[in-house]
Amino acid sequence: MKHNILWLSASCILLAALLLLGGCARGPRPSSRSKASVREMSVTAYCSCKKCCNWKRNWLFRPVVASGPSKGQPKKVGITASGRKAKKGTIAADTGHYPFGTVMYIPGYGYGRVEDRGSAMKGANKIDIYFPSHKKALEWGRRRANVKVWLP
Repeated sequence: MKHNILWLSASCILLAALLLLGGCARGPRPSSRSKASVREMSVTAYCSCKKCCNWKRNWLFRPVVASGPSKGQPKKVGITASGRKAKKGTIAADTGHYPFGTVMYIPGYGYGRVEDRGSAMKGANKIDIYFPSHKKALEWGRRRANVKVWLP
């Protein structure tokens, strides 16, 4: 009985600490020293699904690229071109204009960081933003927005 009370107390303390410290975690934010520029962009939503990211399962049920020059090559679903796991705040852009690590603020979405690129990412006025589900990506669709940009 005494052991159960100790275990329960320790669990409660740990849970309280996680909840308190979890509020300190935040998404990407720009450096206080860098200056933002504002650019009107076409902002399209995407997720990790087969439709959005051009993949399918092969006969061994492994994910592979569905079409294009890399057709049939293994595909790491949900992993960005920078090697990070895609999550809310992940942005795909033309890395010739916006290198990995560029922070952006999209009205209606929030802050994000360029961590991915895609075959349709050409030019400085087009970005894709990540959503955790296809439904949410469809709800966003494609919009024009004045995006704040902080280059690294």
